[in-house]
Amino acid sequence: MKHRALRSPAAAVTALALAAAAALTATVGAGSASAATVPVGLGGYTDSRPAGTVGPTNSDGAPVTPKVTARMAGQAAPTNDWWSSLIYQRYAGNPYSENLYAHPFTFKAQAAGLEVGYPTTPTITGDGRQYDYTHTRDLTLGVAGLNSPDTKVDGWSDWTVTPYWSDGAHTFSATVGHGLPYVYAHATGGAAQVTAAGTPTVFANQGNVLGITVGGHNYGLFAPTGTSWTVNGTTISAALGAKDYYSVAVLPSQGDLATYRTYAYSFVTDTKVSWNYQAAAGALSTTYTATTVAQEGTQTGTLLALYPHQWTATSDALTGLTYTSPRGQMKVRQGNGFTTSQSVNGVLPSLPDLGGYDRTALDAQIHQVADASDPFNAASDTYWTGKALGRLAQLVPVADQLGDTAVRDKMLGQIKAKLQTWFKGTGSPVFAYDNTWKTLTGYPASYGTDAELNDHHFHYGYYIQAAATVARYDSAWAADSAWGGMVKLLAKDGANADRTDSRFPLLRNFDPYAGHGWASGHAGFAAGNNEESSSESLNFSSALVLYGSATGDTALRDLGIYLYTTEANAVQQYWFDADHRAFPANFQHGTVGMVWGSGAAYSTWWTASPGMIHGINFLPVTSGSLYLARRKDDLAANLAELKANNGGAFTDWRDLLWEAEALTDPAAAKADWDAGNAGYTPEEGESKAHTNHWINNLAALGAPDTTVTADSPTAAVFSKSGTRTHVAHNYTTAARTVRFSDGYTLTVPARSTASERGSFPDGGTGGVSPSPTPSPSASASTSPSPSPSPSTSTPPQSTGNTFYLQSGGALTTAYGTGAGVDTVPSAGGTNHDGAPYQAKVYEIRNVTGTLRAGGSTDFDLYLDAGASVGLGQQARISYDLSGDGTFDRVETYRYFATDPVTGWEKYTGAAAGLQSATGALGNLSNGTVRIEVWSAIGNAAAQLRVGATQAQASASVVRIPFN
Repeated sequence: MKHRALRSPAAAVTALALAAAAALTATVGAGSASAATVPVGLGGYTDSRPAGTVGPTNSDGAPVTPKVTARMAGQAAPTNDWWSSLIYQRYAGNPYSENLYAHPFTFKAQAAGLEVGYPTTPTITGDGRQYDYTHTRDLTLGVAGLNSPDTKVDGWSDWTVTPYWSDGAHTFSATVGHGLPYVYAHATGGAAQVTAAGTPTVFANQGNVLGITVGGHNYGLFAPTGTSWTVNGTTISAALGAKDYYSVAVLPSQGDLATYRTYAYSFVTDTKVSWNYQAAAGALSTTYTATTVAQEGTQTGTLLALYPHQWTATSDALTGLTYTSPRGQMKVRQGNGFTTSQSVNGVLPSLPDLGGYDRTALDAQIHQVADASDPFNAASDTYWTGKALGRLAQLVPVADQLGDTAVRDKMLGQIKAKLQTWFKGTGSPVFAYDNTWKTLTGYPASYGTDAELNDHHFHYGYYIQAAATVARYDSAWAADSAWGGMVKLLAKDGANADRTDSRFPLLRNFDPYAGHGWASGHAGFAAGNNEESSSESLNFSSALVLYGSATGDTALRDLGIYLYTTEANAVQQYWFDADHRAFPANFQHGTVGMVWGSGAAYSTWWTASPGMIHGINFLPVTSGSLYLARRKDDLAANLAELKANNGGAFTDWRDLLWEAEALTDPAAAKADWDAGNAGYTPEEGESKAHTNHWINNLAALGAPDTTVTADSPTAAVFSKSGTRTHVAHNYTTAARTVRFSDGYTLTVPARSTASERGSFPDGGTGGVSPSPTPSPSASASTSPSPSPSPSTSTPPQSTGNTFYLQSGGALTTAYGTGAGVDTVPSAGGTNHDGAPYQAKVYEIRNVTGTLRAGGSTDFDLYLDAGASVGLGQQARISYDLSGDGTFDRVETYRYFATDPVTGWEKYTGAAAGLQSATGALGNLSNGTVRIEVWSAIGNAAAQLRVGATQAQASASVVRIPFN
C-alpha cells in the first residue's frame, strides 16, 4: 500500500506534513533518551526510535501493541498478512477485526464470535474499475452467551491464524486459514452456537452432523459424536458436554456432506511451506504441509483448496471439488499437503553491452545523473532515498561497460556513502528496531512505514539492490563484518526465512499460500489487505537473488528465487489475468493496478492516470523485470489497453512504458524511443541513460525467451528473428560453465557477463569463491540450438538403444528404482503444437552406437490428465551425434490427446507419427539423445510417469534405431 499522493520528494512534503499532524498525539514522548546503538559490522541500528517520531499507531494516532493472548506475548507479530487486522487494532472503536479474506471463506470477528461468509457473486463499481467479493455474513460461530470485549490472537502458522474470545464466563477460539474449507472451533462455558443470517434450510440432519443452506451457500456443521444439533429459528446449537470442539465446513454442494464429514474432526493445527531450488533442473519445488490432530477417531489429513497458481503447477492428484474466489476457481486436494514445481527464469545484474547506441552520448547521459549537484534530489525518507539509490545503481554497470571507470567509481562512492549514512546506527537518518512489533523501520519514514508498518519490502528492496551493485564491484564493503550485515538485516525485516530468529516474523511481506506480498501492516480495510506495486515487491525478491549471489550467501539467494518465482507467477494471474481465469467476466479491464483481499482495482492510491495504473506494476525497470516477458502476448495486450484508455499514446511515465514495450516488441520500443527521447521527463527512479541502454540492448538481443532455463539463477535467454542469445553473469573468482535447457553451454569467465557474442569482465574488486557447479539436468526447453562452447565435463560412455525416463531429467539404460511422476505444465490455453513450451526434458550424454539401417525412433510415454478435458501432450526427440552441442537430427511427433479419465494412457511414437523432422541420422560417437515433453494444448497440467521399476511396468521409455 502506498499513498503516493504526489510524484516527487519535494512535492510530498505537504502530504508528509499532514500525516505527521494526524499522528501528533503519538509523537509526544516518542523516542528514548537512553537509546543505544546495536552494532552490526561497521554500522548498526538504534534500539529505540528517534525522538519526535512515531511507531505503530491507530487511526487516532494513539500507539498500539500486538493484540495477542498471554501465551503469544513477545512473539514476532505477523503484520502485513491477510489476517493482520486481528492483531493490529487500527480503529479505537473496533477491538475485533476488519473483514478477513481467507478464500474460500471470508470472516469478521465480533463480540459474539466469528462471522463466516462465502461470497460467490462479485460486485463491480459503477465506473467498472473495481470488483469485489465482499464479505457478507452467512453464519456467526461462537458459544452460547459469549459477549467478549475483544478478540485476541492465540496462535498462527504459515497461512492460518487462531483468534480467541473470552468474556470471563465463556471462551471461544477458531483456527482458520487460506485454502481451508473448515473452521476448527473450541468452546467452553456453554453450548456450541451457530447463528444464521436468515432462517436456514436443513437438507441433512444426522444428529451431530447437520447440513444447512444459508444465503444460497451450503454448510456442514459437525459436533462431537454423541451430541446433537438443535435448530431454533436462526439459532443452531449443540450441547458439547465434556467436549470442547466442533467444526463448520463450506460445501461445494449438498451432496458433498459425507466427504467433508470424513475430515471434520481432523483439525489443522499447523501449516508450513518449504522450498527447494533445483539449480541443475532450473526448477523450484515448493511443498505445502498441513499438520492435523484428530479430535475423535483416527482420521488424518484434510481438504485443501488450491489457488490457480498452485493447481496449475502441481502433479498431485486433485478432487473434482471446486470453490469460487476473487483469484479464480480453487480446486481441492485431499491429503496433508501438496507440492508445486515451477520453472526458474533468471535475474541478470544488468544487460550486456550489445546495444547500437551512441556511446559518447550515453556516457554524457550518465554524467548528467552522477555529476548533478545532488544526485539524490533532496530525498530524505526511505522511499525516495531508495529510488535515488536504485537510479544510480542501474548506471554503475553501464559506466563500467563504456570504460568510464571514473564515473563508475564516483557513483559507487555516492551509493556507499548514502547507505553508510543510513546504516551507521546513530543520528538521522537511522534504522530503529521496535522490540514490541519486532520490526526495523527507517527514519525519516514515509507512506506509513512507521505508523502503519506499510511497504517495508517496497522501500528496502531499493537499498538491497543498490548494495548488490556495490558488492559486485567491492566484495569487502559487503562483508557481514563491514556493511553487509545491515543489508541482510533489512532483508530479514521484509522476508525472514529463519524460523529460529525471533527478531522478525516469518516472511513479513510475503504470503506463502496466496503467492504474493501484502503492503498494509494492519490490513484495516473492508476489502482486506492490498498490494499495489507488485513490481516493487519483485524488486525486493530479485535484490535478494543478486545480493545473495554477489556475496556467496546461497540461502539468501534461494529465498529470493522462491519469492521471485512464486510471485512472478501469481502476478501473471492476479494482476494481469494472463489466463483469463481470475477477473469476473463483466469486469471491464484486462489488468489491475492493485489487488485486494476481496478483489482487485484498476486504480492506484494517488491517481487515475492509465499510464501510472499500468506503470506502477512495471517499476522499477531492472534486469529483474524480465519476468514481465513470460507472457509476451499478455504484456502486449496490457500495453494496448493502456493506449486505448489514454488516447492512443503513452504519456505519463513514457520511459517505463517504452521499457516494458521492449520486453514484448523491442523494435516498436526503439522506434518510440527514437521518436520521443528528446522531449520527456524521466520517472523519478529512472534515467535517460538507463532507458537508452535498456531499449537499445533489447533491440539487439530481442525479447526474453523464458521458455529456456539455466542451471544458474543469474542467466537469461533472448531471441530475435529465431536466433537466441544466451547471457549469464558469474560473480565468482573462477570461470564456470552455465548449461541451458535448450542444450547450449556457455563458459563464463570469472567476474564477467558472457554470451555467445563475447564476454565483459567486471571492474573493481568484487568476486566470491565459487560453489560446486550443479550436475547437468535439463528442464524447460524449446528447439535445440547450437553450442559453440560445449561442457568440458565428460560423462561415462553410454551404450544401448533403450533409455528410461527418470525424475530429475535423466535418461538411463536401466529401469528406475520406483515409479514417480513429473508434472507437464499446462499449455495455458495457448496452442503450442510443434513448439515446446515449458517442456520436461530428459537427456543422456556420451552415447555411442551404429545406426541401424531402416530403423526409426520410437517411445512409450505414460501420461495422465486426470479429469481435465481438452489436453494434448507432445514429444520431440533430438540427436547430437558427436556431442559437440549441435543437434543434428530433430524429430517432432504429433501430439497425443489425453482423455479426462484418471489413469495412465500410453503415447507412442509409432502410433502418433512424425509431424516434422530436420537433419539426418548417422552413427553416434559420444553423442547426446534428448526427449522433450510438453503440453501442446489445454488449460491444465498433466502427469508423466517416470522412474518405474521393471516389476511395476508401464515405464516411460525411448528406443533409438542404433546397435
